[in-house]
Amino acid sequence: MEMEHRPAPSAPPPSAGTQIRVNSKRAYNVVHPVETGTPQLLSQSPVMYTEVKHFKKWVPWIILAFVIGNIVMFIITMYVNNCPKNTVSCTVRFLGRFSFQPFKENPLLGPSSTTLQKLGALDVSKVVDDHQGWRLLSCNWLHAGVFHLLANMLSLLIIGIRLEQEFGFVKIGLLYIISGFGGSLLSALFIQSNISVGASGALFGLLGAMLSELITNWSMYTNKVAAFITLLVIIAINLAVGILPHVDNFAHIGGFLSGFFIGFVFLIRPQFGWVSQRYAPPGYLPVSVKSKFKSYQRILWIISLIIIIVGFTIGLVLLLRGFDANEHCSWCHYLSCVPTAKWSCNTGPASCLSNQFGNQLNLTCTTNGKSFSYTLPGATKSQIQGLCSELCR
Repeated sequence: MEMEHRPAPSAPPPSAGTQIRVNSKRAYNVVHPVETGTPQLLSQSPVMYTEVKHFKKWVPWIILAFVIGNIVMFIITMYVNNCPKNTVSCTVRFLGRFSFQPFKENPLLGPSSTTLQKLGALDVSKVVDDHQGWRLLSCNWLHAGVFHLLANMLSLLIIGIRLEQEFGFVKIGLLYIISGFGGSLLSALFIQSNISVGASGALFGLLGAMLSELITNWSMYTNKVAAFITLLVIIAINLAVGILPHVDNFAHIGGFLSGFFIGFVFLIRPQFGWVSQRYAPPGYLPVSVKSKFKSYQRILWIISLIIIIVGFTIGLVLLLRGFDANEHCSWCHYLSCVPTAKWSCNTGPASCLSNQFGNQLNLTCTTNGKSFSYTLPGATKSQIQGLCSELCR
């Protein structure tokens, strides 16, 4: 789940309703390439078969490295956050400087939005005005809390390991990073009033790539229609989760579209006939000459590469010019949050008026009008922001 992290989100912890839960164990019954169109035998002597390099199983490690990297970044984030020093009350205080922000401020058990912003959360104003384009990548390695981190990392292991086993660490590693960038880019064009963190754009990129891989390698699958429908249902359910408040569905959509088109470029497989012909053991004669890729695979490859290059270029140009997509699409905000009687989509950042008189700090929330006085000598900016977030919720 890509989080639009705000000082005091009211969204439930990531679970079946707020995080992608994908069983990507693709039981699509792939026919092994050397079993189809077997060449004619010319010799009766025993033949030693070798593994076809295009279909070998890779040892997954890049996905595990990504998981470890995300966990390490969360530990660093909590160390920098240092709740006891910057906030009046903390959750799980016995953890010391690793304790979490007050539950009212961050129910996901994590740091403050100020800390996330400091460490690289996606903040459109800083990207555009301060030329900090690196935030489009760094935000994918930050998480809003323990629940957010666990949900994303479990999903990454389930989806990513199988893809890496089939296509290798280079393709899946690049797919993950580029999809995360694409998710951040679309999010920045639509959500400009809040910061955003999370690896969900990259995760949805892997989902999109699974769909395009099924399409481009269509002839290699049995039970094609069942596999296609199952994957579409999984994708639809996970995108539907994004209509909940505090969930950045634009990052999900951007990551999915990026991964979908990249999948046509990275995950294309040679056809069985070509593999049998190229890797036929001694003593065998191919039945017929086969081309490596089918025409539709080549066409999809070219179209997708053009879309990726043009789409990313236009998106970056618009972002750096301060383009706000919501001004040109009056209904697009419903793609990220649909208001109902049970929740509101008006989830802007908390803002308060503060006055310090000696040991007394008076705060008034500008959004709901609530006021409260705290006994807090020499309140820091971080402490005031934390108390403001609690007061405005």
